[in-house]
Amino acid sequence: MTFDDYQKQALTTVLSTGDDFKDLLHWVLGLTGEAGEVAEKLKKIIRDKDSVVSEEDRLELAKELGDVLWYVAVFAHQLGVPFDEIAQQNLDKLASRKDRGVLGGSGDNR
Repeated sequence: MTFDDYQKQALTTVLSTGDDFKDLLHWVLGLTGEAGEVAEKLKKIIRDKDSVVSEEDRLELAKELGDVLWYVAVFAHQLGVPFDEIAQQNLDKLASRKDRGVLGGSGDNR
């Protein structure tokens, strides 16, 4: 499956308000909410389980990552950007940073 295939299938489960701005806000809030759920689950593993990730934890984290993926795919579509393109641009950016020795550090345009 390609990212574009995933995006097309994800779009079959979208509930839209018909208002582009509201939908865009919905996708961004959904994305941050799901990413927050990933962080919250990991926080509790650190706090309550001495940082040991069980098989059950791994499966639950994977479910949350799937939700993050769905929101990224739908948000990208709302912006008119194919998901394959986003994935390739990200890999190209990281490869360039690696080649220039700036994977570490800060700033979006390093």
